[in-house]
Formats: sequence, C-alpha cells, structure tokens
Amino acid sequence: MRLDGFGIMVEDMAEMVRFYRDVLGFDIKEDENTTNVFLQKDGTLFLLYRRSDFENMTNRKFSYASGINGHYEIALSVENYAAVDETYAAVTATGGKPVMAPTTEPWGQRTCYIADPEGNLVEIGSFEKGEL
Repeated sequence: MRLDGFGIMVEDMAEMVRFYRDVLGFDIKEDENTTNVFLQKDGTLFLLYRRSDFENMTNRKFSYASGINGHYEIALSVENYAAVDETYAAVTATGGKPVMAPTTEPWGQRTCYIADPEGNLVEIGSFEKGEL
C-alpha cells in the first residue's frame, strides 16, 4: 500500500472551502456547496468531505471533535523563517485562529500553529533561516 492522501470530514463545506482556497491558497475549483472536494496540493491528494453526506453514504453516525482539537495536523512549509512570521500574520488576519505564534524550536525549525474554522490544526514552518 502507498499513501495517496488524506481528508477532513467537514460540517460547513462553504466555510471550509473559502478558508482553504482564499486564506491558505489551495487550488479548489469545486462549488462551495459540493458534497466533496478533491484536490492535489504538492503531489498529495487532499479531500474535504461533508460529514452529513458521508454519514448518509455509510448509513451510520460518527462522533466528531469540536472546538480547537489536536486529533491531527496539516503541515505546510514556507521558504524561510521570515515567511513563517509573514504567513502567520496574514493567515490570522484573514480567518485563521491563532494557536501558537511563530517560535524557533531547538531542532532548528521555525514553526507556528493556527486552526481552521472547524478547529483543525494547521502547522506552518520552515527549516531555512533566511532573514528574520
């Protein structure tokens, strides 16, 4: 088996499409009210799937985390330390919920965390110092 991608079960498809498309810059062409969104991001399949549609398809109910949660993270990289800070500022100014401000970790990565509108963690980081 090989990993093809990953998905997020979403409650409010329109809000999540707008966030991933307009705030994080994912190339999403589907309508904001679609059942599911398939896209490639840097060679990885990324899926947004509406919870209610998935439950109807499987004929069962599931439980979901609410609020900012730590069940998983989506990790995005930028070109250098300065870009971590700039991206964090831009994303939190346009809808990302701040979780952890940019910090340089002992292992040499500058990283920060935001949450998407449904509380899923998104990491933005870089190992390239560049200019800060």
